[in-house]
Amino acid sequence: MDARLQVFQEKMEKALSYLESDYQTIRAGRANPHVLDKVKVDYYGTPTPIQQVGNVSVPEPRMIQIAPWEKSLIKDIEKAIMMSDIGITPSNDGAVIRLVFPELTEERRKDLVKEVKKKGEEAKVAIRNIRREGNDSFKKLAKEEVSEDEIKELTDKLQKMTDQFVKDIDAAIDSKSKEIMTV
Repeated sequence: MDARLQVFQEKMEKALSYLESDYQTIRAGRANPHVLDKVKVDYYGTPTPIQQVGNVSVPEPRMIQIAPWEKSLIKDIEKAIMMSDIGITPSNDGAVIRLVFPELTEERRKDLVKEVKKKGEEAKVAIRNIRREGNDSFKKLAKEEVSEDEIKELTDKLQKMTDQFVKDIDAAIDSKSKEIMTV
Protein backbone atom coordinates (compact mmCIF):
# COMPACT_ATOMS: atom_id res chain seq x y z
CA MET A 1 0.00 0.00 0.00
CA ASP A 2 1.10 3.53 -0.74
CA ALA A 3 2.82 5.09 2.30
CA ARG A 4 0.72 8.23 1.82
CA LEU A 5 -2.43 6.15 2.31
CA GLN A 6 -0.99 4.03 5.14
CA VAL A 7 -1.00 6.98 7.56
CA PHE A 8 -4.72 7.56 7.06
CA GLN A 9 -5.56 3.85 7.28
CA GLU A 10 -3.82 3.65 10.66
CA LYS A 11 -5.80 6.65 11.91
CA MET A 12 -9.06 5.07 10.74
CA GLU A 13 -8.14 1.77 12.42
CA LYS A 14 -7.51 3.65 15.66
CA ALA A 15 -10.93 5.33 15.41
CA LEU A 16 -12.60 1.94 14.88
CA SER A 17 -10.72 0.22 17.71
CA TYR A 18 -11.57 3.13 20.04
CA LEU A 19 -15.26 2.65 19.20
CA GLU A 20 -15.03 -1.11 19.85
CA SER A 21 -13.32 -0.60 23.21
CA ASP A 22 -15.92 2.04 24.09
CA TYR A 23 -18.69 -0.46 23.27
CA GLN A 24 -17.16 -2.97 25.70
CA THR A 25 -17.87 -0.57 28.57
CA ILE A 26 -21.60 -0.44 27.73
CA ARG A 27 -23.36 -3.09 29.73
CA ALA A 28 -25.93 -5.21 27.95
CA GLY A 29 -27.70 -6.89 30.87
CA ARG A 30 -24.90 -9.38 31.38
CA ALA A 31 -21.97 -8.85 33.68
CA ASN A 32 -18.92 -7.77 31.72
CA PRO A 33 -15.75 -6.88 33.65
CA HIS A 34 -14.96 -4.22 31.01
CA VAL A 35 -17.62 -1.94 32.57
CA LEU A 36 -15.01 -1.34 35.29
CA ASP A 37 -12.27 -0.29 32.82
CA LYS A 38 -12.82 3.43 33.38
CA VAL A 39 -13.26 3.19 37.17
CA LYS A 40 -10.19 4.26 39.13
CA VAL A 41 -9.54 3.61 42.84
CA ASP A 42 -7.50 5.94 45.02
CA TYR A 43 -4.57 3.62 45.82
CA TYR A 44 -2.11 5.43 48.08
CA GLY A 45 -2.87 8.72 46.37
CA THR A 46 -2.71 7.34 42.81
CA PRO A 47 -5.82 6.72 40.65
CA THR A 48 -5.46 3.03 39.80
CA PRO A 49 -7.71 0.73 37.68
CA ILE A 50 -9.70 -1.77 39.78
CA GLN A 51 -8.12 -4.67 37.83
CA GLN A 52 -4.74 -3.66 39.32
CA VAL A 53 -5.84 -3.73 42.97
CA GLY A 54 -7.77 -7.01 43.04
CA ASN A 55 -9.15 -10.01 41.19
CA VAL A 56 -12.20 -9.26 39.04
CA SER A 57 -14.30 -12.30 38.17
CA VAL A 58 -17.75 -13.14 36.81
CA PRO A 59 -19.07 -16.04 38.93
CA GLU A 60 -22.62 -15.72 37.52
CA PRO A 61 -23.96 -14.24 34.26
CA ARG A 62 -25.25 -11.10 36.01
CA MET A 63 -22.67 -10.65 38.78
CA ILE A 64 -19.15 -9.26 38.97
CA GLN A 65 -17.07 -10.12 42.00
CA ILE A 66 -14.05 -8.07 43.08
CA ALA A 67 -11.61 -9.57 45.58
CA PRO A 68 -9.18 -6.81 46.59
CA TRP A 69 -5.63 -7.88 47.40
CA GLU A 70 -5.69 -5.60 50.45
CA LYS A 71 -8.80 -5.70 52.66
CA SER A 72 -8.32 -2.00 53.49
CA LEU A 73 -9.24 -1.14 49.87
CA ILE A 74 -12.82 -2.41 50.09
CA LYS A 75 -14.25 0.98 51.14
CA ASP A 76 -12.19 2.83 48.49
CA ILE A 77 -13.31 0.45 45.73
CA GLU A 78 -16.95 0.78 46.79
CA LYS A 79 -16.63 4.57 46.82
CA ALA A 80 -15.06 4.59 43.33
CA ILE A 81 -17.87 2.40 41.95
CA MET A 82 -20.53 4.57 43.59
CA MET A 83 -19.01 7.72 42.05
CA SER A 84 -18.74 6.15 38.57
CA ASP A 85 -21.52 6.14 35.97
CA ILE A 86 -22.06 2.36 36.14
CA GLY A 87 -25.31 2.83 38.07
CA ILE A 88 -24.95 -0.23 40.31
CA THR A 89 -24.68 -0.22 44.08
CA PRO A 90 -21.91 -2.52 45.30
CA SER A 91 -22.35 -4.83 48.29
CA ASN A 92 -19.58 -6.42 50.32
CA ASP A 93 -19.19 -9.13 52.93
CA GLY A 94 -15.89 -7.85 54.32
CA ALA A 95 -13.80 -9.93 51.90
CA VAL A 96 -15.26 -9.41 48.42
CA ILE A 97 -17.38 -6.80 46.65
CA ARG A 98 -20.28 -7.95 44.50
CA LEU A 99 -21.97 -6.02 41.73
CA VAL A 100 -25.32 -7.53 40.77
CA PHE A 101 -26.59 -6.36 37.40
CA PRO A 102 -30.38 -6.03 37.25
CA GLU A 103 -32.27 -7.19 34.18
CA LEU A 104 -32.48 -4.22 31.80
CA THR A 105 -35.92 -2.73 31.14
CA GLU A 106 -37.11 -2.30 27.56
CA GLU A 107 -36.81 1.48 27.95
CA ARG A 108 -33.24 1.25 29.25
CA ARG A 109 -32.32 -1.07 26.38
CA LYS A 110 -33.65 1.46 23.87
CA ASP A 111 -31.67 4.25 25.58
CA LEU A 112 -28.51 2.13 25.37
CA VAL A 113 -29.12 1.45 21.67
CA LYS A 114 -29.45 5.22 21.11
CA GLU A 115 -26.14 5.70 22.93
CA VAL A 116 -24.53 2.98 20.77
CA LYS A 117 -25.78 4.68 17.59
CA LYS A 118 -24.58 8.10 18.80
CA LYS A 119 -21.08 6.75 19.50
CA GLY A 120 -21.12 5.05 16.08
CA GLU A 121 -22.03 8.35 14.39
CA GLU A 122 -19.19 10.07 16.25
CA ALA A 123 -16.80 7.40 14.93
CA LYS A 124 -18.10 7.94 11.37
CA VAL A 125 -17.50 11.68 11.73
CA ALA A 126 -13.95 10.92 12.88
CA ILE A 127 -13.42 8.68 9.82
CA ARG A 128 -14.77 11.39 7.50
CA ASN A 129 -12.50 13.98 9.11
CA ILE A 130 -9.53 11.69 8.46
CA ARG A 131 -10.66 11.38 4.82
CA ARG A 132 -10.89 15.17 4.52
CA GLU A 133 -7.42 15.52 6.04
CA GLY A 134 -6.13 12.98 3.51
CA ASN A 135 -7.76 14.73 0.55
CA ASP A 136 -6.29 18.06 1.69
CA SER A 137 -2.82 16.54 1.90
CA PHE A 138 -3.23 15.00 -1.58
CA LYS A 139 -4.19 18.41 -3.04
CA LYS A 140 -0.94 19.81 -1.64
CA LEU A 141 0.92 17.12 -3.61
CA ALA A 142 -0.10 18.88 -6.83
CA LYS A 143 2.44 21.56 -5.98
CA GLU A 144 5.14 18.90 -5.70
CA GLU A 145 4.83 17.82 -9.33
CA VAL A 146 2.66 14.78 -8.70
CA SER A 147 0.37 14.05 -11.67
CA GLU A 148 -3.35 14.73 -11.45
CA ASP A 149 -4.02 11.09 -12.28
CA GLU A 150 -1.94 9.96 -9.32
CA ILE A 151 -3.76 12.38 -7.01
CA LYS A 152 -7.12 11.18 -8.36
CA GLU A 153 -6.06 7.57 -7.75
CA LEU A 154 -5.01 8.34 -4.15
CA THR A 155 -8.29 10.18 -3.55
CA ASP A 156 -10.30 7.24 -4.94
CA LYS A 157 -8.42 4.71 -2.81
CA LEU A 158 -8.95 6.88 0.27
CA GLN A 159 -12.69 7.04 -0.51
CA LYS A 160 -12.86 3.23 -0.84
CA MET A 161 -11.01 2.89 2.47
CA THR A 162 -13.44 5.35 4.10
CA ASP A 163 -16.45 3.43 2.74
CA GLN A 164 -15.04 0.17 4.16
CA PHE A 165 -14.48 1.66 7.62
CA VAL A 166 -17.99 3.16 7.62
CA LYS A 167 -19.36 -0.33 6.80
CA ASP A 168 -17.29 -1.78 9.67
CA ILE A 169 -18.71 0.83 12.04
CA ASP A 170 -22.26 0.05 10.87
CA ALA A 171 -21.59 -3.65 11.53
CA ALA A 172 -20.30 -2.83 15.04
CA ILE A 173 -23.40 -0.70 15.72
CA ASP A 174 -25.73 -3.50 14.54
CA SER A 175 -23.87 -6.13 16.53
CA LYS A 176 -23.90 -4.14 19.79
CA SER A 177 -27.55 -3.10 19.29
CA LYS A 178 -28.60 -6.74 18.83
CA GLU A 179 -26.61 -7.72 21.92
CA ILE A 180 -28.38 -5.06 23.98
CA MET A 181 -31.87 -5.87 22.69
CA THR A 182 -31.45 -9.63 23.29
CA VAL A 183 -33.32 -10.49 26.46
